[in-house]
Amino acid sequence: MALDNAISNAGAATTKVVAKTVEHYSTIYDPVDKLIDQFMDRVPYLIAAVIVLVLFWGIARLYKHIIKRTLAKRVQRRQNLVKVFNRIGSALILFVGVLVAMVVAIPGFTTSKLVSALGIGSVAIGFAFKDIFQNMLSGIIILLSEPFRIGDQIVMGNFEGTVEDIQIRATYIKTYDGRRIVIPNADLYTTPVTVNTAFKRRRCQIDIGIGMGDDVGKAKAVIMDAMKRCESVTQFSNPTIVAIGLTNYALNLRLRWWLEDSSQLDILDSTDQVLIAVKYALTDAGIDLPYPTSQVLFHDQTEETDGDRHRQREGWPSRADKKNPRSLAQARYDLRAQQAGDEVPADRGVRIAENKQITARDASEDANPERD
Repeated sequence: MALDNAISNAGAATTKVVAKTVEHYSTIYDPVDKLIDQFMDRVPYLIAAVIVLVLFWGIARLYKHIIKRTLAKRVQRRQNLVKVFNRIGSALILFVGVLVAMVVAIPGFTTSKLVSALGIGSVAIGFAFKDIFQNMLSGIIILLSEPFRIGDQIVMGNFEGTVEDIQIRATYIKTYDGRRIVIPNADLYTTPVTVNTAFKRRRCQIDIGIGMGDDVGKAKAVIMDAMKRCESVTQFSNPTIVAIGLTNYALNLRLRWWLEDSSQLDILDSTDQVLIAVKYALTDAGIDLPYPTSQVLFHDQTEETDGDRHRQREGWPSRADKKNPRSLAQARYDLRAQQAGDEVPADRGVRIAENKQITARDASEDANPERD
């Protein structure tokens, strides 16, 4: 009997402890159960919100397809305008879809609450996304005004290449060596840009120097004939050749001609053709293509042609009276011969050796006389 009472008391005590523990933890389990129940209640609404998003996404894709089919052929010269309609229109459709999905998925959500929330945080959002909004607005202006189009070759600062794509935030450029450059639209809109392919034709120019003693008229005629024989030089506008300046060794001529295509590849190809044709034409005509040279003479080290401008061509004409400048060695020899009363040799620069037996030391001294 006593044992039964003890077991009964122990069971009652255990039941009381368990009930107290369950009551203690029920304060934690109840909110979780409520959240699970509420989530399960909202699952159909979340599925409906996802379906709404997919539906509006499909509408945006359909809108893009319709715009391309209806406007692409009608405004072939305004393809950027088609891109603006596509991107802005699809963005608005998706934004409306997100609002509708939030109304469906979130109880009590209204657009007025969203607008009020944006109004409160507009200052912070404006500072945080200032650059993004600036690039977006610049991109829209570039797409609408069309200073350049996709496929044009442009130069902006140190960057040069072909425009691959014009997006709302940035413009993609492919350089001539196969690299991609991403330029923010704000920088592209506020910085001067050179559009090399804005017009169908483009002018090229190179500079070539001819000798001071050459006939300029003859050189121009030879160059003009060579340029007209090049296939890349357009026949609708005659090339021009003008003298632009004198250097220490040449008369510089500037060659200008027009091309029918303004792409970089055609510019390089035409320049190559013209340079090769002009070079060989001038060489065949005997017209000099001078370059800067220098001559260093040590003591009396001279050559037979020193001072003879008919034989030594250095870019200036020879004198008509044949009295060309003498070398320093010849001047010294003439002076010593005059002082000694000797006869000056007829051939300048050629010494007449005396018929006498001389030693190696005497020959060295005779070849290298002392200074006066």
